[in-house]
Amino acid sequence: QGRPETTQFLTTMENNAGQKVDLYVPRKCSYTNRLIEAQDNGSVQINVGHVNAEGVYTGQYSAFALCGFIRAEGKGDQAFADLWTAKCRA
Repeated sequence: QGRPETTQFLTTMENNAGQKVDLYVPRKCSYTNRLIEAQDNGSVQINVGHVNAEGVYTGQYSAFALCGFIRAEGKGDQAFADLWTAKCRA
């Protein structure tokens, strides 16, 4: 009576070009540069759409990631405002 066979599954992800890529790519907080861990359930990513002079969406956007720490401290609104102001000045 031997042990049952164990099969190891190696999970990989491929992109559209057929290249192997990592399954998880960590993000950084746009405001504090802290690493946003997979367990950070309070983190958000906000995509802000770009519009032209007539106010029509151009199909482009700017992405901002905020970690749960900033949001828990009640500084999410100020952080987002600071990030957007800095983006507009650039």
